[in-house]
Amino acid sequence: MACSLGAAVPPFAPHAISVSLPTWQDNVDYEEGEKRVVDAMVSGYPRFFIHLGIQKLARQCRQKFGSSGEDCMLFPSRKIAENCRSFMIDRAHAQGIDIPIRLVQHVIHPNNGSSNSPSIELHIVLFPENQFSLAKQFWQHTGLGVSSRLAERCLIMLQDQEQLPTSMASPRIPGKSGNKHYSAKPPRESQVENAVDDLEDATYLEERYGRNLPQDAAASAKRAMKRRIAGVLVRDSPSDWSQAGKQDAEVGPSTRGVHEVSEDDVYLYPTGMAAIWNAHQLALHVRPPTKSICFGFPYTDTLKILEKWGPGCDFLGNGLDKDIDELEQILERESAQRPGQPPILALFTEFPSNPLLRCANLPRLRALADKYDFLIVVDDTIGNLVNVEVLPYSDIVVSSLSKIFSGDANVMGGSLVLNPRGKHYASLKQHITNNFEDTYFNEDAIYMERNSRDFARRIRAIDENTEVVCDFLRSHSLASSSPPENTVIKEVFYPKYTTTEHYNKCKVSEDAGFGGLFSLTFVTAEAARAFFDALPCYKGPSLGSNFTLACPYTILAHYMERDWAAKYGIEEGLVRVSVGMEDRQTLLEDFGKALAAAQATSTSSTSYVV
Repeated sequence: MACSLGAAVPPFAPHAISVSLPTWQDNVDYEEGEKRVVDAMVSGYPRFFIHLGIQKLARQCRQKFGSSGEDCMLFPSRKIAENCRSFMIDRAHAQGIDIPIRLVQHVIHPNNGSSNSPSIELHIVLFPENQFSLAKQFWQHTGLGVSSRLAERCLIMLQDQEQLPTSMASPRIPGKSGNKHYSAKPPRESQVENAVDDLEDATYLEERYGRNLPQDAAASAKRAMKRRIAGVLVRDSPSDWSQAGKQDAEVGPSTRGVHEVSEDDVYLYPTGMAAIWNAHQLALHVRPPTKSICFGFPYTDTLKILEKWGPGCDFLGNGLDKDIDELEQILERESAQRPGQPPILALFTEFPSNPLLRCANLPRLRALADKYDFLIVVDDTIGNLVNVEVLPYSDIVVSSLSKIFSGDANVMGGSLVLNPRGKHYASLKQHITNNFEDTYFNEDAIYMERNSRDFARRIRAIDENTEVVCDFLRSHSLASSSPPENTVIKEVFYPKYTTTEHYNKCKVSEDAGFGGLFSLTFVTAEAARAFFDALPCYKGPSLGSNFTLACPYTILAHYMERDWAAKYGIEEGLVRVSVGMEDRQTLLEDFGKALAAAQATSTSSTSYVV
């Protein structure tokens, strides 16, 4: 599937959450900050690439409120802006640096006074421009920045203002040290102008043809999503979606494995990472603050959250049963040192993990949590609530709705669910009720509600496609009972083959699938590159889309720490694939072409992947 370097994925989507990096070298050059790649990008994953509309709005805010030498970040609430300021001050202080940071509240009113377009509050964090990378860390790790739809709505309200000169573009942070995701490059002015679409026309079309709820129905859209996530809707299908968010919709006991769960136990956030950050903050406020445990190799920012906020964490990166043995030793040691106090704050784990698709032994972890009195937080994004039910073993379940719940890869969102049967439910519930602020932008919620109406049907179709593809690839791998002589695939990581017994304990039913994500490792670096480059699908960050999406995961997520990642089995040549809803035979032919390209390297290559 052709898509040019730097183009939005999906194509022609002004709020696409991925970007085309079609070759292995494109991904390497992106991480290296090469001009040919960075200049071509008009999109990117929203926590790493600041949307062009957000950049334009930030320039206007900087011109209006900033001083010479200042840059800024935009947030939807004062509390989040204050958290950003605190993070920056604390991190700078640890380096012996004092930085001045100012907060400004900016209320933008609609030009026409329409009640359908309420005023929007922006909270601006102004800081020295040479500290942009530090502010970007907060943006990336927490996922709490303003959304692209919120920014573009503000720009519509401000459309009568003069256009800013190109020289006001955000400066690039020089140098190649540190994580490239924390740096930024100013877009060409023409790119910014082209990216800011006429949202009034788009909104009209979506509502006129019945795809979206009207803009003033955001509360109903959020209620419908919370009911879907809680599993309480008696009837919920695309044909009667308009009923899902109504006050009198028919609801029943939850299907999430804990019947008592209600929509009131579900909290929506602007991103999945925001849900994880808030889960950690919730634990820190409710329980005695001490170290957490990160169990299994997680998506990169989960570990960064546990390391950079609070007392830190211990990392048990393999996530296997032998790591639970080590966990027990940690718990016993900490309990002996601090009698009467919980030995750890909380254990965070993914089910399955990204990218090795490993599943923790949740029943065993739950027994330890009950014995030693700590919280369990499970991210079920990859397993998803149609396939697995992890809530009975968890105190908190978090998920990225941006993935398969949405499927269209054009809107961000996250959820947090409390387990009403959990020992600490009352204290968790009281704190979150008293302190929760809804910063999920209404227009994002409306798009997410539309996308999620048929998520169960889509998941089942993707499950079936993925299992067929994985069976085909594994039969051509060294893990096969009779591998072909010229095999170049070392291993296929997929819950059907990876810690299967733990996955099966949490399957919703015997016929539930194994999800839409898998990873591959290869016997040589050349084979990995050839496979990736020849695979005819979209290539870029993210997962859980209705279309197949692949990336060289270690290059994209851990380029600056490849040796460290390799210690936990995350090989440099690992390719991660999120399977979509394409025709199954076409998918098999596409993966067959990629496999043939990889096998063609086997006679001429002796450079093995580390």
